[in-house]
Amino acid sequence: MKRFLPWVVLIVALLIVASVVRQCRNAVAENYQISIVTRGPITQAVTATGTLNPVVNVQVGSQVSGNIAKLFADFNSQVKAGHVVAQIDPALFQATVTQAEGDLASAQAALELAKLNATRTEELFAKKTSSKADLDQAVANLHQAEANVKIKQGALDKAKADLDHCTITSPIDGVVISRSVDVGQTVAASLQAPVIFQIANDLTKMQIDANVAEADVGVLEVGQDVDFTVDAFPMRTFHGKVVQVRNAPITVQNVVTYDTVIGVSNPDLKLKPGMTANVSIVVAHKDNVLQIKNAALRYRAAEAASGQMTGPRAGSNESKPRTPTGAQRGAGRERGTSARTVYLLSGGRPQPVQIKTGISDGIVTEVMEGLKEGDRVITAELASKSPAASPAANPFSGGPRRFP
Repeated sequence: MKRFLPWVVLIVALLIVASVVRQCRNAVAENYQISIVTRGPITQAVTATGTLNPVVNVQVGSQVSGNIAKLFADFNSQVKAGHVVAQIDPALFQATVTQAEGDLASAQAALELAKLNATRTEELFAKKTSSKADLDQAVANLHQAEANVKIKQGALDKAKADLDHCTITSPIDGVVISRSVDVGQTVAASLQAPVIFQIANDLTKMQIDANVAEADVGVLEVGQDVDFTVDAFPMRTFHGKVVQVRNAPITVQNVVTYDTVIGVSNPDLKLKPGMTANVSIVVAHKDNVLQIKNAALRYRAAEAASGQMTGPRAGSNESKPRTPTGAQRGAGRERGTSARTVYLLSGGRPQPVQIKTGISDGIVTEVMEGLKEGDRVITAELASKSPAASPAANPFSGGPRRFP
């Protein structure tokens, strides 16, 4: 028994030392918030807001001024191309046509008289009983009468066109979205054509005009899938595709956006024109990839700034966060990867590791190189809870003090 006693004491001492070391490491580990590297799907998307509009939306107006005598369509009315939708009081325009017809008839009579005079003067000039001046005057009167007939004919055609414009017809097949006038209301077309109806061609096919920020427009392409929601149906997700990315910039308070047209199918007519859509354009999607929380990419160990950490030297580009320039961000997007520094908890201390990242959904980021599944990555450093840090324990810390 005495022979094994030293070995027993040695084993007990080693167990005690191991327990103390383990407790110290656990105490150090409790000062950090840890995230485990896992695998799963990641979808990178661009978010924006837009407005639902019909693909073809025609504003039907009036080219003439007058009182609305009749309306043959109302809100949500189905109309066909060429069907009458409104009628302006034609009384004044009919009177103008009648007057123009009278003026044309008078001009035609004057033309006949001018022709007779010209013929008679030519006969007299041939018989040497009329002068050359009389013949020239007769020919000029004939030409003037012919021109006057054309003027009166044009005035008649214009009057008839104005009369025809009193009858307003639908230019397309579709449904009336809005009606802006009532019977008896006067429309004035002196400066611009007043809008009477808005007619949508087919509400089963709509589009979203989304305003995408200039920082995100570079990753958009025609044909990308789009998921969006509307406030009317918050629990339902609708789908569409990018149809067009327009080049015309839209600048509002120095914020530049670009109109992105998204084609939407609306067979059940649940979507209405003018609804606000919260758009998510799917830029990239990957399944079963290594992913890390974005908080780990933002964390920087306190020792890195003071040069106390092992690994990359303090002050170098590897040990402190860098803010990429616009050109670097653009190059990183085109390559789809970028180099970052994260910190593993190893031996109770944070150790910097260089990794290459891929796509991100704003919460987690793809890890392409540098880590493996199950690694413990530091995402935050917790505040120390030692008694010395408590204000109440230090009478000179500025905390509450009691005097006898």
